[in-house]
Amino acid sequence: MWLLLLPPLLVFLTDQASKWLILWFMDGRIPPVVPVTDFFNLVLVFNPGVSFGLFAQHDPMGAMMMGLFAFVVGLVVVYFARKAQGLERLGYGFIAGGAFGNGLDRFLHGAVVDFLDFHISGWHFWAFNVADAGISVGVGLLLLAGLRSSNTKVGEDAS
Repeated sequence: MWLLLLPPLLVFLTDQASKWLILWFMDGRIPPVVPVTDFFNLVLVFNPGVSFGLFAQHDPMGAMMMGLFAFVVGLVVVYFARKAQGLERLGYGFIAGGAFGNGLDRFLHGAVVDFLDFHISGWHFWAFNVADAGISVGVGLLLLAGLRSSNTKVGEDAS
């Protein structure tokens, strides 16, 4: 059972601890940007929308509904992880941990706390957080597990 719960718990706790630290560190900092390298900044962004700021609105009820939706998604993903093995189970765990982390943000802050800002030549990737990275890595692991477990060869009928 611990092997099922450990990946989402690690992603969730790392995500929440990093957000707590960034909120503490950036408190009162104007503008809330700290250059770290030539290609990376720490920033403080509250994203009320979903991925890449889509559907952003500052609606407290909407934030609660999106937070609830994230928790439900996390629970569904954990359900699927119970029957999975190896990379697939790990991928589901990372996705669940990220969903729980971002879901909790919506209840605590009314938006998701993003703080990792990568940039090059004036172009900035969307700010993101550990939960987002966990979800992305989890999806990548699911794709890799699917590719590895495929028993069909090119040109063979899968039926």
